[in-house]
Amino acid sequence: MISKLPKWVEIGAFILALVAGCVNAVGLLSFEHQAVSHLSGTATLLSTELMHGNSLDALHLLGVLLSFLVGSGIAGFLLHSSALKLGRHYDTALLIEAGLLLGALWLLFNGSGYGHFLASAACGLQNALATTYSGAIVRTTHVTGIFTDLGIMFGRVLRGEALDKRKAKLFGLIIIGFIFGGLAGAWLFAKMTFAALYVPSAICILLALIYRVYSHRNPEFND
Repeated sequence: MISKLPKWVEIGAFILALVAGCVNAVGLLSFEHQAVSHLSGTATLLSTELMHGNSLDALHLLGVLLSFLVGSGIAGFLLHSSALKLGRHYDTALLIEAGLLLGALWLLFNGSGYGHFLASAACGLQNALATTYSGAIVRTTHVTGIFTDLGIMFGRVLRGEALDKRKAKLFGLIIIGFIFGGLAGAWLFAKMTFAALYVPSAICILLALIYRVYSHRNPEFND
């Protein structure tokens, strides 16, 4: 296990968390006020809607859940492994994510709640891009698990164990990225409404291009 994460892992995790925070803020501020980057609240809302017999709202929420699953499935098909490793088809996955976000933008602009499905699929795809790197859990579309892991780490420090600074730094970058992404998303939505999704889409495309160029210049990383 390495003692220090490469800069590309730290920067990539921060930027992807920023993208997810931005997308989620736009979803929360839209006409349905629907979170799309994480599913715990959505699953709870589904339960309450079923309890109250609101079948249409329940179906919509179920669609958000299943869309996240589909997005994760796309990543699983493309990448073959949950471990982060250069040389895999992350560029393709990022371009698909950008396409999903642009599709969500078009649907939401036209008053269709189906845009939430595409946005949720984009987040599911992103969250499955990499789930582990050298023993660290990498989740970039929500921070519940990150805070849990940090709490466990700090609890162990109180027991006298050494702090894993490598993981703590990565988790801190993800949390900061998600919060700043939410802030940016809220500001952009106030200025541009659903056109705010152009920004995370452009970031995904830019990351895909940078990754493709880097992979071509470093063929030793290719599968």
